[in-house]
Amino acid sequence: MATRLTTPCSSSSTNFSPSSSFNNEAKLFTRFISMPRKYGLSTWVSHIHSKTHARKHFLLNSSNEHPLNAFSLQDGLAGNPLAKERIEPPGKERPSIPMSEAEKEESTLSITVVGASGDLANKKIFPALFALFYEDCLPENFTVFGFARTKLTDEELRNMISKTLTCRIDKRENCDDKMDQFLKRCFYQAGQYNSEESFLELDKKLKEKEAGKLSNRLFYLSIPPNIFVDVVRCASHRASSANGWTRVIVEKPFGRDSESSGELTRCLKQYLTEDQIFRIDHYLGKELVENLSVLRFSNLVFEPLWSRNYIRNVQLIFSEDFGTEGRGGYFDNYGIIRDIMQNHLLQILALFAMETPVSLEAEDIRNEKVKVLRSMKPLKLEDVIVGQYKGHGKGGKSYPAYTDDPTVPKDSLTPTFAAAALFINNARWDGIPFLMKAGKALHVKRAEIRVQFRHVPGNLYKRNFGTDLDKATNELVLRVQPDEAIYLKINNKVPGLGMRLDRSDLNLLYRARYPKEIPDAYERLLLDAIEGERRLFIRSDELDAAWALFTPLLRELEEKKIFPELYPYGSRGPVGAHYLAAKHNVRWGDLSGEIYE
Repeated sequence: MATRLTTPCSSSSTNFSPSSSFNNEAKLFTRFISMPRKYGLSTWVSHIHSKTHARKHFLLNSSNEHPLNAFSLQDGLAGNPLAKERIEPPGKERPSIPMSEAEKEESTLSITVVGASGDLANKKIFPALFALFYEDCLPENFTVFGFARTKLTDEELRNMISKTLTCRIDKRENCDDKMDQFLKRCFYQAGQYNSEESFLELDKKLKEKEAGKLSNRLFYLSIPPNIFVDVVRCASHRASSANGWTRVIVEKPFGRDSESSGELTRCLKQYLTEDQIFRIDHYLGKELVENLSVLRFSNLVFEPLWSRNYIRNVQLIFSEDFGTEGRGGYFDNYGIIRDIMQNHLLQILALFAMETPVSLEAEDIRNEKVKVLRSMKPLKLEDVIVGQYKGHGKGGKSYPAYTDDPTVPKDSLTPTFAAAALFINNARWDGIPFLMKAGKALHVKRAEIRVQFRHVPGNLYKRNFGTDLDKATNELVLRVQPDEAIYLKINNKVPGLGMRLDRSDLNLLYRARYPKEIPDAYERLLLDAIEGERRLFIRSDELDAAWALFTPLLRELEEKKIFPELYPYGSRGPVGAHYLAAKHNVRWGDLSGEIYE
């Protein structure tokens, strides 16, 4: 599934501009600048938003903890660069204004899942939308449309997605009723992804459900990246909101390298403004990733330690205990570096290493993340290890090799495992290795951040630890999945008459401290996209900086046809990963043998 665009951006109509779907806002702005100065900004906001999107009382906050019954001035001016420049300085979020009950009743939200018949839509997106509805986090007036090439009726769509909906948050008696209510708001439109006529039919159905109210429309592109631009072009021309906001959520991968990513961004921006594009990386919606900045910036005990003066290395570890499982055709075109490291792990690294932002506003946080990425040294081949899993027999069961997948070429050199050492050239992190490790078909499923602190200088108890001081290293672990937890490894004395030392955990286990089930990452990100909150979505310059870091390495791996080191299915990965860590005086923290250590 190639991400290179199959047709040039210019193949479609060139008369369309990002602001052409927002003529109403432009007219209102013209009226605003002719208003007497005494009316001011607040009068202007009230004037243009006499109708706005509806929202019931929310039980959740958006990811920056702003109340979710507020709207951003950005919503009504998303496609009007002139108005945006007039109202706010660049890079600043617009003020939020509470809505009246009358305004809530006069707006609608239409969510269109493009690619509705696919696995992602059925396993993640529809269940996340139902969970938001179940918790009363969607507006009073909303509809969900599925759009795909498959011929389905409304009832067939409802039957299909009902099999994946669960009342996983709790087991309240009204679960079945809520499910029925949600399914009644789900509809289907079959069509071709590159057909403006198909999207015109979708627009007609959306207007029927919107019934003349102020319409806000969200499109979720759960489709292969090579048809992103076709869908965006058709939706922009034929299915954009005429009087509210239009937003598009784009699923990764965002290209295969700097060139294809840049071309994709350029083509999308022919039909959308940057403010309308929400590039989703679901790992940024994970609870422990969300908690990373809270842990650091609101606890005095951690912030002074967050530098090269006290931290010896940082490890970002991702492992899956299964192989490609029939997805080899997709995976073989990308490999583990593009699939996991360039996005998920690099995004976590940027959040971990960034300087304190000016505020919790989206642009302030994203500015700091970009600074980290632009400060990183280019990746060198000698600081990278790649591997590929081979067949293995264990416990009387046979496990297949990567190339045993019928959708994978027998001579494939695509890595299913990679480890890399990265460095940040700034005053805070100079010389500190950030080690990434990601792989499939490993011994355990895990995703975690491990922060290993420096040894205590002149440690009085050195003789009690023997020669292996690594066993006495303080280590902070943030377990992203499974069984979310935060724990700090410390040294303490074992009770008794002798002087025997032990390594123990100060542990925050989420399931013990917070018994309510943690929302899925897609729920948080969908809610933020509806609210216009961009903090957890990737900006175009951030994407450019990420690809600039990995593209030279990926090209070198492919041009030199580097053969990956083979490792058995269900093992701890290639031996080369240990040599890479040792080269930088690091020991992987997840190799102690404990299930979740």
